[in-house]
Amino acid sequence: MESLESAQARILRDVSPLPSERVALDQASDRFLATGARSIVDVPPFDNSAMDGYAVRAADVASASPTAPVELRRVDRIPAGEPPRARIEPGTCARIFTGSPLPPGADAVVMQEDTRVDSDGSDRVRVLDRVAPWDNIRFRGEDVKIGSEILGPGHRCSAERIAVLAACGIAEVDVGRRPRIALLATGNELREPGSPLPAGCIYESNRVGLAAAVRRLGGDATPLPIVPDDLNATRQAFLNARERCDVLMTTGGVSVGEMDLLKPAFESAGGVMEFWRVALKPGKPFVHGRLGAMLWFGLPGNPVSAFVTFLLLVRPVILRLQGAAQLSLPSVPGVLSEPIQNRGDRRHFMRVVRDEAGAVRSAGRQGSHALSSLAASNGFIDVPPDTSLPSGAPVAVLSLH
Repeated sequence: MESLESAQARILRDVSPLPSERVALDQASDRFLATGARSIVDVPPFDNSAMDGYAVRAADVASASPTAPVELRRVDRIPAGEPPRARIEPGTCARIFTGSPLPPGADAVVMQEDTRVDSDGSDRVRVLDRVAPWDNIRFRGEDVKIGSEILGPGHRCSAERIAVLAACGIAEVDVGRRPRIALLATGNELREPGSPLPAGCIYESNRVGLAAAVRRLGGDATPLPIVPDDLNATRQAFLNARERCDVLMTTGGVSVGEMDLLKPAFESAGGVMEFWRVALKPGKPFVHGRLGAMLWFGLPGNPVSAFVTFLLLVRPVILRLQGAAQLSLPSVPGVLSEPIQNRGDRRHFMRVVRDEAGAVRSAGRQGSHALSSLAASNGFIDVPPDTSLPSGAPVAVLSLH
């Protein structure tokens, strides 16, 4: 039986990023950069005003106050997007707006609120407060320098990162190809949601739930039809999947029962098994192998076991295939608000709820079939074998996302 760390290392050992592709920036959401992105401009590309007001020479208004305003002559009006037309000489100023280029000769901007202008159209502006040199000015390149690397390979193109890439003049990026993930469930007792449910049968939930998890990671998920407990049908399902996906995830049929047919079907299709069973709870009956270039992950049929093994063992693969730099589940600190105990001989990834204050409690029933507590949870804690954790104990909470 593999330890979790050994299983993770063996799985990732031979996984390399898929070939990259070039996409328009507006199509890059949540994709992973295959190459670093460098700015083609300074950001901002010129010195500009941080607010609406008047561009001045700071020395001209050094003595300005509400009771002793300094009067200047307006020589220009500079809307955003237009170049200045006049130089600011002693005793002059220019009307300026947020984002407008700073005119030559000016070294500060007085806020509009600190000025008074007659309503008769006069070009005289009274300044009611002093400014220091370079107040209210955004300098060329102060945010991003031309040629500097904005994001390195492996970074996810989040909305915020796409915004900065656009500001740097980048219209296209190289990203990792989305891995094609097929999802297969086996079992005579399984029925599609929405269909009649005969006695002794259950609705199949693993494929649709795991497909949503795959898509959230950027993968291209395709649920395949349910396969009955038949060796030939299962073997054919493996062969069909080999032609259409990079990764096949199956649920159920990998334990030791006489109807657990996936391992023999996989080997009869020409697949090579890497290992079977991992020392964790829930999720012990997990199998990994290869069929040609296709990776196979045989997840347990119990839904919580399937989700836990997906998050710990398959999620890193989907990210690595896209060239992601960060593969681990995010972790946040918490403090138990109630005692938690693992009486078993395997480490137990227990479903918990962490509130905004960091207090952590059990999400409910911890059985591997209990989907309600999985739905109620927002994380897991890794509890070692034969361990009791008291209320108030610090814990690390692994995020479900």
